[in-house]
Amino acid sequence: MLFFLGGVNSPRRRNREKAIFLTIFIIFALYLLFFSGSSRHRQFDPAIYDPDAHGGPNRDPQSGQATPARQSTPIRKSLVVASMKDDDVSWLHQFFPDWHKNIYVVDDKKAELTVMQNKGRESMVYLTYIIDNYENLPDSVLFIHSQRYQWHNDDPYYDGVPMIRNFQLPYLEKQGYVNLRCAWVLGCPDEIHPLTDTHREAVHAGEYFKHGFMQLFPGVEVPETVAVSCCAQFAVTSWKIRERPKSDYARYRKWLLETDLTDDVSGRIMEYSWHMIFGKEPIHCPSAEECYCKVFGLCDLTCPRVDACDNRYVLPRYSTLPKGWPYIGWLGQKQDPSAGGLPES
Repeated sequence: MLFFLGGVNSPRRRNREKAIFLTIFIIFALYLLFFSGSSRHRQFDPAIYDPDAHGGPNRDPQSGQATPARQSTPIRKSLVVASMKDDDVSWLHQFFPDWHKNIYVVDDKKAELTVMQNKGRESMVYLTYIIDNYENLPDSVLFIHSQRYQWHNDDPYYDGVPMIRNFQLPYLEKQGYVNLRCAWVLGCPDEIHPLTDTHREAVHAGEYFKHGFMQLFPGVEVPETVAVSCCAQFAVTSWKIRERPKSDYARYRKWLLETDLTDDVSGRIMEYSWHMIFGKEPIHCPSAEECYCKVFGLCDLTCPRVDACDNRYVLPRYSTLPKGWPYIGWLGQKQDPSAGGLPES
C-alpha cells in the first residue's frame, strides 16, 4: 500500500515534479531577465568615444600608449594639434592632463597620427581629424598649433598655456564656433577682397581666394570682403561640425590635395574659410572687449578701441621669437613674464 502511494502516478510524486518544474522555470526566467538585460546595458551608446573605438588612430605620441578602444566615459574636450617631429609638445601633457590630445606629426609618416600629404599647413590635420572621427567627436574640440610660445597666440607673451587655461567652454557650447584670437591685427576688419584683390605677396590669398571659395562653397555667392582674426586656431563643438555632412570635409581635403596652389597659399585660403565653414558671416570680427570677456573670461580689461585692449597683444617685429623667450626679450634683455603687461618690443 505504501509502495503504491509512492509510485509513478501518486499525487505526492506529481506535486513534487510540478514543484521541481516550476523551480526550473523560475530559474530560467531569472537567467533571461538578468543576463539579457545586462547584455543590453553593455552595448555602447553611439555617442562620442575614443576615436580608436571605430578604427581611428589614438595613440599618445609621448607615452606610446593607446587609449582603450571602448571607454566607459565619453570624451568631453579634446585638443587637435598640428605639429612637426622636432616640435616640443611636452607642455600640453604637463599643463593639460585633463584634455584628450590628438597630436598629429605632419612630416613623419611613421607617427601614430599623421596626414596623407603635408599640404595646406594645419588645415590638412584639422580636416583629417574631422573626417576620421566624424561619428565619434568629443563635445568640444580646440584646433591649435603645437608650440607653446608663438606669435599666433593671443597673449602678452604669446603663451599658449593661459590661452587654453582661460578658455570658456560654456560659451563655446552655446556658440558652436569661436576663434582663439581677439586682437584684430592681421585679419580684421577687411583682410581679403576676393572680387578685386591683385597680387600682393607670396603667401597672401587675395588673388586666389575667389577661385578657391567657388570650389569650397559651390553655388554660394562670392563675398566682397572676407575677414577674421588670424591665425587658424579655433574651437568647435561636435554639433556645429555635424551641421555639415562628412562629405563636405572630404571635399575640402580633396581640394587641398589636388589644387595647384602652393602649401602656404592653399593653407591661407582655408585659414580664412573656417569661420564660414562653421556658419559665421564672411566678416567675423567681434569686438576685442567682447571676445576677451566671453571667450577667455577676461572681463576687466581696458579696451579703448573696438580692435584691441590695453596690455594684451602687440604684433611682434619678427615671426620667430628670440631664443630663450619669454625670459629673454627681443633685444637680448632679461624679462619677467610674471610681471604682467606687454614685453619690451
